[in-house]
Amino acid sequence: MNAAPISSDLKPLPPRTLAEVRDQVAQEIAVQMVNKAELLDDVKIGVMMTFSKSDDAGFLKQIAQTIKECCLQDFLFAVYTTGPPIDSSANFVFLCGSAEDYVQRAVLLTTSKFIGRVLGVRNEPAYTSFISVKDVGYTSYDESALWDVVRKSAQPPIDPLIPPPGSRGIEKILSDARAKLQRLKSTEAYEELCEPEVGAPTFLVDIRPADQRDEEGGINGALVIERNVLEWKFDPRSHSRLNIADRYDLRIIVFCSDGDSSSLAAYSLQQLGLLNATDIIGGYRAWRDAGLPVDIPIRTTRSVSSLPGESSV
Repeated sequence: MNAAPISSDLKPLPPRTLAEVRDQVAQEIAVQMVNKAELLDDVKIGVMMTFSKSDDAGFLKQIAQTIKECCLQDFLFAVYTTGPPIDSSANFVFLCGSAEDYVQRAVLLTTSKFIGRVLGVRNEPAYTSFISVKDVGYTSYDESALWDVVRKSAQPPIDPLIPPPGSRGIEKILSDARAKLQRLKSTEAYEELCEPEVGAPTFLVDIRPADQRDEEGGINGALVIERNVLEWKFDPRSHSRLNIADRYDLRIIVFCSDGDSSSLAAYSLQQLGLLNATDIIGGYRAWRDAGLPVDIPIRTTRSVSSLPGESSV
């Protein structure tokens, strides 16, 4: 069978210019991003990588323009260039969105996540922004970080007056901690400390700051370990632990001024595995008001420095 003759009217297509090829590639990237975007709270989000080339800025703007034309809902996208930059000293992270709030939140998060690598930020019209970042895309961290940026930036801001879901007020936190403790009255703690024989090493621990101890006085024989180092000093796993903190059955009776901070501290010690930790109801003030021995001033209060082999805390 003979092939049909080719019409003399047909002419070969003119060769495409490099600019036309770049336009097509930019359009394909934009369409691909829109089609593969995640949907988060009715906002389309996505992250894509492209290799650095000459005129990266113009190429990225073409991508943004196509996204705006074909995306019919709210969106936030990040496109980053990788590989040796040609026209600049760094790669780009390019952000484009349907609203300024999305883009500005993304700019702030991006500069925070890439701290030490950001060389500059340039905000552009139409809700776009260029961030110059050194060596983008050379590790898996970068893409994961940008996904986290677009997800967090696309979420609507919460009402600052409404507690976030899952949060707890301090009274609830305190109540939950105390539910795990067998708290002691001041007299009960004193009687336990005076027992000639105990099942496990027992320590009374004063976690008050120095100014409170100077003002209120102290309890002779208590270990003075301020709150900010308590866990490190009693965790048997810690390299900075006390020499006495070499076992998990220690009986640690914590007190503060009023019995609030001490409950949280004792519960924190329990979470380390020190299940015998507890605190004194009412704290130092309840101990003093019960007429139990106190030391004012507290120059002779036993601190950690008085223990053999221990350093002052």
